[in-house]
Amino acid sequence: MFSLLEQASERRKGERRQLTVITSLGALPVVDRNGDRRRRGVAVLWCIPSLFMTMAYAGEMVKFEASSAYTSAKVTLRAVISKPKGDGPFPAVVLMHGCGGWQPAVRYTMNGYTDFLVDHGFVVLNLDSFGPRNNGGGKVCESIKRLTDALDYRTHDAYDALRYLQTQKFVAGNNIFLMGQSNGGSVAINVAKGDTPQDKKNKDEGFRAVVAYYPWCGTFGNRKVELASPLLIFGGGQDDWVPARECEGIQSTGAELQVKIYPEAAHSFDLEIMPQRYLGKLVGKNEYATEDSRGRMLAFFIEHSTSYIWKASQLTEN
Repeated sequence: MFSLLEQASERRKGERRQLTVITSLGALPVVDRNGDRRRRGVAVLWCIPSLFMTMAYAGEMVKFEASSAYTSAKVTLRAVISKPKGDGPFPAVVLMHGCGGWQPAVRYTMNGYTDFLVDHGFVVLNLDSFGPRNNGGGKVCESIKRLTDALDYRTHDAYDALRYLQTQKFVAGNNIFLMGQSNGGSVAINVAKGDTPQDKKNKDEGFRAVVAYYPWCGTFGNRKVELASPLLIFGGGQDDWVPARECEGIQSTGAELQVKIYPEAAHSFDLEIMPQRYLGKLVGKNEYATEDSRGRMLAFFIEHSTSYIWKASQLTEN
């Protein structure tokens, strides 16, 4: 099956929308010893809309209440939902951003994942945890406390998104998956561990499988865990923000655990940004890791789907 996915991925390289890549800025160092210069560097990296084309894929903005508000008495989460043609019911994937929130480079990348997954028969819910809490713009990245707090309330967010999807007639409620980047990847680990705000005795009520991109694997707590959901982790060998070595050697006595490390990749290796320093840490695109991990993620979701017939065309025509 994976060979088919690789072939499909190769064909899509020539067919996908033209990517807008930063070619003239070069590396943009973030100077930590000077707060003003650091903030300017962050702004250049993430917040110049003209550097990023917006994907034209049609999606609908939806809203639902957060069960853990955090910043106020009540918070209404927002998300963009996209679906394949037809009535379904389709399997679905919840996408969770990293500590930067819905910044241009992140949204561009998430739109790319949306295109790819919808083309292969999935409904996609791209969730914004930080905007509704006024915590966007990279604020969470700069504070250990905010990062730690986010792991808690965003685990609730993941299940709020799951419950929302289960109310949609075009979604197969027992075939819902989760993918998270960075802080969202650490949330994905929490979900796979079974750290949920609801009773998960019935497996059909939870996520079928989970994928974590460059997460902080310290959230496992120890080297031996009993996972409640299958988990696939992608890390970068050059990641000096959350070192991938922390993810290696962890064993699950429960559900399946896979770890794939890309030796040449850094943190945020799937974002359309040139390799550079952000808050003093190396980030940036690695083309091979991006393409390979995307195909592996799709194969992982398909492998762990239940009661869903995958048509050959979904694997080869796109």
